[in-house]
Amino acid sequence: MITKVLEADNHTVTTHFVLLGFPTRPAFQLPLFFVFLAIYLLTLVENFLIILVIHSDGQLHKPMYFFLSNFSFLEMWYVTVISPKMQIDFLSHDKTISFNGCMTQLYFFVTFVCTEYIFLAAMAFDRYVAICNPLRYPLIMTNQLCGTLAAGCWFCGLMTAMIKIVFIARLHYCGTPHINHYFCDISPLLNVSCEDSSEAELVDFFLALMVIAVPLCVVVASYATILTTVLRIPSSQGCQKAFSTCASHLAVVILFYSTTLFTYARPKLMYAYNSNKMVSVLYTIIVPLLNPIIYCLRNREVKAALRKTILCKGSEPREDVTAIN
Repeated sequence: MITKVLEADNHTVTTHFVLLGFPTRPAFQLPLFFVFLAIYLLTLVENFLIILVIHSDGQLHKPMYFFLSNFSFLEMWYVTVISPKMQIDFLSHDKTISFNGCMTQLYFFVTFVCTEYIFLAAMAFDRYVAICNPLRYPLIMTNQLCGTLAAGCWFCGLMTAMIKIVFIARLHYCGTPHINHYFCDISPLLNVSCEDSSEAELVDFFLALMVIAVPLCVVVASYATILTTVLRIPSSQGCQKAFSTCASHLAVVILFYSTTLFTYARPKLMYAYNSNKMVSVLYTIIVPLLNPIIYCLRNREVKAALRKTILCKGSEPREDVTAIN
């Protein structure tokens, strides 16, 4: 593996990086390729089915499912940024990635991660309005507001990634940069920079704080208000129904936030350890696989629509349940 370099202005301009990937024996590379390929394809199929079902079933044309279909679309691209390159590296001895390719992967990865944080907050707000203001829900969560919220999530993700990539891409990398990761991420790139990266680290920290903390505050505030409202419901059946409405979304929030915070709240030098790669696999590979399962298994409307779509049971009666449970 040769890293091509050019000399310019007393700095070494790197045109390629080397992704170290997973420290496994050669005999394990092929089995890992098939395992991650199966997970990747299954994730795509799951999320595509959710989008197909929601758009083909009129009874699922509601704000909650509008956000869910957008979330599934996001998840499909989220895993596509990481998985194909990782699978190629399992089969190849040449694990290099071009500078432009690395920055492109980083840009879209940061875009999708930031967008997912904000989407989870928007979905929490939707559940807050549905439970705490049920009579005004159709008036508040209009198609226009839902479209604006979705567009705002994507816009914030794209702009955040653009600002981060500007500071990361202009750093200088010396010699043969070996990235101790299986994809181009911010902290591993900061580790291989041969100049002071404090400015880029500060910008990354500030933007990460905004993108993670603000949506998290929205999620916590929404569910705190939901909890207060639910505890005032006199019947136990009503309480159980209201809690189950939020169970799927809350499970996805906990999964995504717990794995990403574990990684990005730690110092950049922690990327020198291979254990962080295992944690990264959770939120880049496993969580996107589990999210559609979590939503569908606890949602009677989606399960019934899936049966209708896949098994062509168009005449089968379906229970009208408007909440995710």
